[in-house]
Amino acid sequence: MKKGLVLAVFVVFSFVATASVFAGECPQPRKTGAAPANIAAMDELGGADAKNGERLFQKDAKPMACMQCHGPKGDGMGKLGAGLKPKPRNFTCAETMKDVSPGQMFFIIKNGSKGTPMIPQKLTDKEIWDVIKYVRTTFAK
Repeated sequence: MKKGLVLAVFVVFSFVATASVFAGECPQPRKTGAAPANIAAMDELGGADAKNGERLFQKDAKPMACMQCHGPKGDGMGKLGAGLKPKPRNFTCAETMKDVSPGQMFFIIKNGSKGTPMIPQKLTDKEIWDVIKYVRTTFAK
């Protein structure tokens, strides 16, 4: 009985330790330049559609789905993100995301982020706002 309990505790501890090693870095150092003030102040989330944003994030964004780099959980641990320097943004990190305005996210998605692997996405402005709403309501809580 004691051996079983010890084994169970060991397995749980190992899982937690392994998960923390592979989780996206938090907080992440920022390498992205600030958006112009008029864009950084934008917030069109009120009219955005999170459900459409989910579809775009998970599979339909162009040139590739956000999930490929940012991961299905938004933690920056996507299949393609593993080899990128710097690592893709971890949207689940409240410490990192607290200072990233919706307008800043809009600017980065639309224009890419110089000095990072983030390239401009071929989405309409409305689609960008949909993705931002999905990210902010699903991962960045």
